[in-house]
Amino acid sequence: MDYLKNATSMLNRSIEDLQNEASDDDIGNNLLLFIKATIMGSIIIVSIFGNLLVIVSVMRHRKLRVITNYYVISLALADMLVAMFAMSFNASVEIFNSWLFSYTLCDVWNSLDVYFSTVSILHLCAISIDRYYAICKPLKYSLLMTKKLVAFILVSIWVSPAFISFLPIFMGWYTTKDHQEFRRIHPDMCVFVVNQAYAVISSCISFWVPGSVMIYMYSMVFREANRQEKEMFNRHGAAMLLHANNTNGDMMSNSGGSSKTLTLHEINQDLHHTPTRERSISKMKREHKAARTLGIIMGIFILCWLPFFLWYDSVTFCTSCTCPHVVVAMLFWIGYFNSTLNPLIYAYFNKDFREAFKNTLQCAFCSLCRRPPSDLNYIDQRRPSMRYEDRTRSVFSETYLKHNVDRRSSDFGSTL
Repeated sequence: MDYLKNATSMLNRSIEDLQNEASDDDIGNNLLLFIKATIMGSIIIVSIFGNLLVIVSVMRHRKLRVITNYYVISLALADMLVAMFAMSFNASVEIFNSWLFSYTLCDVWNSLDVYFSTVSILHLCAISIDRYYAICKPLKYSLLMTKKLVAFILVSIWVSPAFISFLPIFMGWYTTKDHQEFRRIHPDMCVFVVNQAYAVISSCISFWVPGSVMIYMYSMVFREANRQEKEMFNRHGAAMLLHANNTNGDMMSNSGGSSKTLTLHEINQDLHHTPTRERSISKMKREHKAARTLGIIMGIFILCWLPFFLWYDSVTFCTSCTCPHVVVAMLFWIGYFNSTLNPLIYAYFNKDFREAFKNTLQCAFCSLCRRPPSDLNYIDQRRPSMRYEDRTRSVFSETYLKHNVDRRSSDFGSTL
């Protein structure tokens, strides 16, 4: 009897230990699941409301209604739809570890994922071309870039990705016969497996070709910016020196020809500019600020999506290569996170957007707010750094060194 009692007590203790271990495992799994759901949910919410803030701010503030920001609004809409459809379905799979929806909705999700990602990068490609013409070919830009052309480009950006997303996915051209059979046997799983032909075509259209165009365009833009800055500095430095000599009487005593008199006339024109010239200088400065901000957006986009597309192409051509699921999930969400970063980039690097965001949020959270949207011009009087003579200073103008020559390097890279 004692032997039976001891055996029974040992068995009960073993069962209790197993239950405690299972309970500890459940607590750990639930905690991990909670952390995962919190991170994914936060990214989705911030992405939706951040991009919505961009759209509302541009619509409310007249100063932001420029041609370049038409692309920005459309890009924000695409990023917001990425969060609403692509991220949300992916989060449900990661949290519940299974596909909770129908067989057809799996194709819809995969199509939307490819579609909106391609739309985003095509927007950035179009923006890079727009900045190239605005800065490197300003005369052609004013004649070429009309609202009708911008509308045509945006419609093309939204329509063309459907031919590499919805059409091949719903027709079954994107994958292999083995994977189609696997999906019929396992309808509760939604795994996106592509064949080599689709991988090459989709990755080239969605990333490699537009990314290469963007890198080339922005390299040309910043090369032109540096060239004009050096040219302006050298020319204006020489102009200031000749002007000083002329003031002391040395230049007039040594001048014996009409060519030097013309040079002095040009110097005076450089040092005393007209309101029309000042407006042109201010416009060029805004163009360069927009180019730098959008260049940062483009760089972050490539950093976010490059790891994914490297994995996407490598696993397609290397059939024996395997990758842990946690790594694949991280690659997807690093790419998705780009849609969350864009509004933060606007707020941090662009003063006009920062002021517009602040004004929009103040009115959004104040139920009694009846103020009209700000035109953002009051910041010119409010900020000492935005005085009239500072607003006319630009890396593209000869008046850049008129005041504070020693600050030329800091002003070039300080603010957008």
